[in-house]
Amino acid sequence: MALVVTAGAPVRPAEGAAPTSARQPVAAVAHPVTAAQPDWPEDEQPGIRPVDRDRPRTPTAGPSPTPTGPAAEVGIRLLDAPVNRRDDSRAHKYVVDHVKPGTTIKRRVVVKNPSTIRRDVAVYAAAADVDEGGFRFAPERSENELSSWIDVDRTEANLAPDEEETVQVTITVPRQASAGERYAVVWAEVSGVDEENVRNIGRTGVRVYLSVGPGGEPPSSFDIGGLTGSRPPDGNPVVTAEVRNTGRRALDLAGQLWLTDGPGGLAVGPVRAEAKTLAPGASTTVHVVLDSRLPDGRWTAKLDLASGWTKGTVTATVTFGATPALVADDEPAPWVLTGGLIASALVLTLLGGYAYRRRTRSVTVAPA
Repeated sequence: MALVVTAGAPVRPAEGAAPTSARQPVAAVAHPVTAAQPDWPEDEQPGIRPVDRDRPRTPTAGPSPTPTGPAAEVGIRLLDAPVNRRDDSRAHKYVVDHVKPGTTIKRRVVVKNPSTIRRDVAVYAAAADVDEGGFRFAPERSENELSSWIDVDRTEANLAPDEEETVQVTITVPRQASAGERYAVVWAEVSGVDEENVRNIGRTGVRVYLSVGPGGEPPSSFDIGGLTGSRPPDGNPVVTAEVRNTGRRALDLAGQLWLTDGPGGLAVGPVRAEAKTLAPGASTTVHVVLDSRLPDGRWTAKLDLASGWTKGTVTATVTFGATPALVADDEPAPWVLTGGLIASALVLTLLGGYAYRRRTRSVTVAPA
């Protein structure tokens, strides 16, 4: 059995989630691992295959480094994904799985030192959560239930510039574990001192979404509300959609927007659409900002969203700019009202004249 091969991507911590230096916060720098991989041995765990095993490595550009020097640079990427999630793109970037209590699963990650100097890279698991604000990273090495179940076979790797090393991650779920989805992050972290003797700490990690419970996996689903078009004062038209997580697992929604049947037959797209991590039962608004040169008028909009193998589509008519006033079908037009008033006045005049003549003819003149 072969796994669909797609490159894993590092996780970039949310603002405020990274540890702080002695003087100021240091944002974690996410660098994808782009070097060619060696020939992988067969996995010991049934049903797990290496990500990218059957596909040539193509280097990809990562986010621009935060200007804090090489001390804040580190990379990490997931190597393994379950065979039964070959169609789940999230499982190729994050550890996404559903297991029964008492299960032990293993994944491999590769950590890399992309800096120009040799560095010690720490590898560890720490707590995370999903709430109304999305996927939340706990500060430093905070622990929760899931992170306490995670072990790494190497807690530190001393890496030369551009060197990388594979680390095995083992998740042991207790037999008495209650049902539900839990969240954590496997971090790679480096630290150092810059020219001003300020200690900088940078980390990047692989998210873990682990559902625990008997039987099959809890359902994942979402609803997309109607699409709305608007043009805010900044001039960039925006298409918005309300999305609600109607399932029992967290979702990472992303997709594409198309516009067709615009003024003069214009069409636009696809344009990337993205939303924060959505907790079960939570709602969010997806905003797709378009080019300011897009002309005003009516368009047909189609929005496709997906979280792994869970997908949804909605199509609607949206309008950018002022909407011309239209006369409702069940209301008479103004000229009809005017004509009706004229006709009524004419009828009243005729009736009045007729009554006056009748009253004049019936008057009897007394004899002198």
